[in-house]
Amino acid sequence: MKARMTNPAYVLPGAMKGIGTLFQSVGESGLDQELSELVGLRVSQVNGCSACVHGHVLNLRKGGASEERIAGVTAWFEAPFFSDAERAALRLADAMTRLADRSQESVPDELWDEVADHFDEKELSGLILFISLMNLFNRVNTTIKEPAGTTWG
Repeated sequence: MKARMTNPAYVLPGAMKGIGTLFQSVGESGLDQELSELVGLRVSQVNGCSACVHGHVLNLRKGGASEERIAGVTAWFEAPFFSDAERAALRLADAMTRLADRSQESVPDELWDEVADHFDEKELSGLILFISLMNLFNRVNTTIKEPAGTTWG
């Protein structure tokens, strides 16, 4: 399988620089790396991005996450492998990714309060930006049909 085109982030000068700056900011937020990968995996599953699902699974394995936790992300709401903070982050990821599935506001106050109980403002900022970046990558990758296993950079 081959992508339709070169990833636009490489075609347009400055795009990778901007994306890199955003990733650096997320990294400086203090957000736990395994949590970020779990959230990235969930967003990518929802969006059907095989390239990103593959990448997050690899990163989780390299980081030492259990196979139970990795496989459990698909049905995180029923899986016993996640902390309350991780569940809140995964719930936020679902809400921010499934915008069209909502009849009301995308992130209701109840969810916001739950997430804010587990993360300080800096971590929450990193989480929101990370979920947003994953949605960006998923939309680009699914549009150009980026295959799983692609090595970037």
